[in-house]
Amino acid sequence: MPLLYVTDLAYPARGRRYCDEDIFLTSRLREHFDLALCHPLDAQRLMPAFDTVIVRNSGPVIHYQEAHDSFRAAALATGTRVYNPLTGRGDMAGKQYLLDLTAAGLPVIPTVDDPAHLPLLPPSPTYAVKPKRGADSIGLAFTPHPDCAPGEFLIQPRVDFAYEVSFYFLDDAFQYALYAPDPSRRWELTPYEPTPADLAFARTFVAWNTLDHGIQRVDACRAPSGELLLVELEDLNPYLSLDLLTPERRDAFVASLVRSLHSFGA
Repeated sequence: MPLLYVTDLAYPARGRRYCDEDIFLTSRLREHFDLALCHPLDAQRLMPAFDTVIVRNSGPVIHYQEAHDSFRAAALATGTRVYNPLTGRGDMAGKQYLLDLTAAGLPVIPTVDDPAHLPLLPPSPTYAVKPKRGADSIGLAFTPHPDCAPGEFLIQPRVDFAYEVSFYFLDDAFQYALYAPDPSRRWELTPYEPTPADLAFARTFVAWNTLDHGIQRVDACRAPSGELLLVELEDLNPYLSLDLLTPERRDAFVASLVRSLHSFGA
C-alpha cells in the first residue's frame, strides 16, 4: 500500500526533536508499506499518487493555514484517505471543542470566547488568553483583565495544577501515558501509570471524538481539587514522545500502528 508520510523534519519544536521521531517511525513503516515523505506544503500535489496520507509531525498549521485548508478541501473532495481521518472534532477542527465541552459540563478547563462571558468562569486572579486558531502556545498570554475581540480568542482561568499528563490512544485503544512532574518543564516527561479513574476520564474524550482510526493524545492537568481537567484533545498531528518509551512498548505501538493503517486502507 503506497503511503505518503507528511512531516516537517526541520520544524524547530521547543524541548523535543520532531524529526527524530519521524525518522524512527518511517524506518519501521517502510518495512510494511511503499512509503515516501513530504513536507506539508507539498502534500496536496503529491497525494493523488498514494493510497493513504498519514499526517504526523507537520507543525502547527497556523504557519501554513492556506495550504492546509486547500489540502483538506481537496482530500475531502476526492475521497483521499487521510490518517487521522478529517472528521476529528478535536484540535484538527480548531479550538471550538473547548467551548462545546465546557457547555456540555465535561471535565475540561472552563472556557469562554468573549470577555463579556467572564462571569460564567470560576473567579480567577489571572486568565489565560490564546488565539482560537493558535497552537503550540503561540499567542498565549496571561492577564487579570482579558480584553480581546469576541469570538477570536479563548479565555480560561489560570489553573494552579500539580502536573500535566498525556494519554496516548491508537484507534480507541489506550497505548501509554506520560506526565511532567514539574509544571514548569512541560516536555520533561516520564512514564505514568494511570488509575482506572484516569483512563475513564481519558476515554470520555476519545469516545466523544468518534474517530474509528487514528492517533489521539488527551492532554490533561491535575487540578488543585485532585480531579483531572482536559487541556487539549490533539487529533491532528500529536507528538508521541516515542523516545521515552521502553523498546518493548515502542515496538508494541509500531505494531499497532501498522495494523491500524492496514485496516484503514483496506
